[in-house]
Amino acid sequence: MADAGGIVRSRTLGSRALTVLKYTLLTIGAIVMVAPFLDMFFGALRTVPERLARPPVYFPQTPQWDNFAQVFREMPMLQWGINSLITTLSVTVLQVTSSAMAGYALAKFEFFGRMTAFRFVLGAQMFPFFLFIIPMFFILRYFPLVGGNDIFGKGGMGLLNSYLAIILPFAVSWHGVFLMRQFMMAVPSELLDAARMDGAGEFRIFFTIVLPLVTPGLATLAIFVFVYQWNEVIWTMTVTRTAPNLQTVPVGIYLLRGAYVEEAKMSVQQAAIFLSILPVMIAFLFLQRFYVRGLTAGGVKG
Repeated sequence: MADAGGIVRSRTLGSRALTVLKYTLLTIGAIVMVAPFLDMFFGALRTVPERLARPPVYFPQTPQWDNFAQVFREMPMLQWGINSLITTLSVTVLQVTSSAMAGYALAKFEFFGRMTAFRFVLGAQMFPFFLFIIPMFFILRYFPLVGGNDIFGKGGMGLLNSYLAIILPFAVSWHGVFLMRQFMMAVPSELLDAARMDGAGEFRIFFTIVLPLVTPGLATLAIFVFVYQWNEVIWTMTVTRTAPNLQTVPVGIYLLRGAYVEEAKMSVQQAAIFLSILPVMIAFLFLQRFYVRGLTAGGVKG
């Protein structure tokens, strides 16, 4: 009995030690992940002497809260934010909708060429986006009958200098189609067949049965799309060079960084960068529980 009690105590101590080690590693990981954001926030509040001090001053003694207000006074941050919200939300809605519909078709419909289409989706993910920048630019530039162009696509700017130029190239995502197809595969086909026998149409089945069952997948994809599109720079900068009124937050900060190279303006620049990531942080916190469920769901089977 004494030996049994010793074994139990040993196992209890080992379990506690493992728990302490686990939470210690998680705490260290959390600190490493949060530290850059805290440094950015405190950097936006530092005075010039504090920025130049050696050793560096991490916690500002006299926080310069006016730097955040100065961002809106010296930069068109409000206009950039509106443009970012319009383009990011539009792309997120379009991409999630198109991915869900295409994924549902590839997962639950039997039609000629289905596996060929699925292999095409898999293969298309290997090509980086920047390979298509030039072709897409010319397609939008010479799009007929819009933006002053005639039927042959000449005479104007086409779809350039508009929100559509920023949104349309991202309306469909091969990765999104693949992800949603995998989630749709986990939906029981017997449930859909039963709904059809009760007289439900395909659209009703899709919106009232399938989408509620794959909500974690939709939220996961929405987070990925929102974060990527909010931080997208290369394409947006390419199509808005002649339309500064359409520039988004990341593009505006990137183009104006040359005006803030002096030490007195670095805190303002950090304040602008910190403000630019707030919407992404809020979106992630709002959808976090769906995101976790999406990562742990069985939607990656099949």
